[in-house]
Amino acid sequence: MFGVNAGRIVLIVSCLLVAGLGVWFAVVRWEDANKIATAASALGAVAAVGVAVWAALRTPPARKSVKVSNTGDATADSGGRAITGVVGNAGHVRVTRTGDAKASGGGDAVSGAQLD
Repeated sequence: MFGVNAGRIVLIVSCLLVAGLGVWFAVVRWEDANKIATAASALGAVAAVGVAVWAALRTPPARKSVKVSNTGDATADSGGRAITGVVGNAGHVRVTRTGDAKASGGGDAVSGAQLD
């Protein structure tokens, strides 16, 4: 709808947490400089975890390239499957000169490419 996905939600929530902690740390009375260092470390840790989760969710799965050529013939029967090309999921598929795929008796035959 507005381009909101899990990675963007994690990023927004992380930013809100960092801002909220920053405001809270600014309002609280400090006794010494060590507390400021602790607050800065906490802000950095929350930001780092949020960015790490966002980056992990943002990375698309690797799509591989598949090339199939000069395959032989295949025959299937009684519910079997004959494949002389490629069946599956890939980013780029090139299929040339596949053999004959024949099916009978409820079998399934694929000559070329069948992508999921």
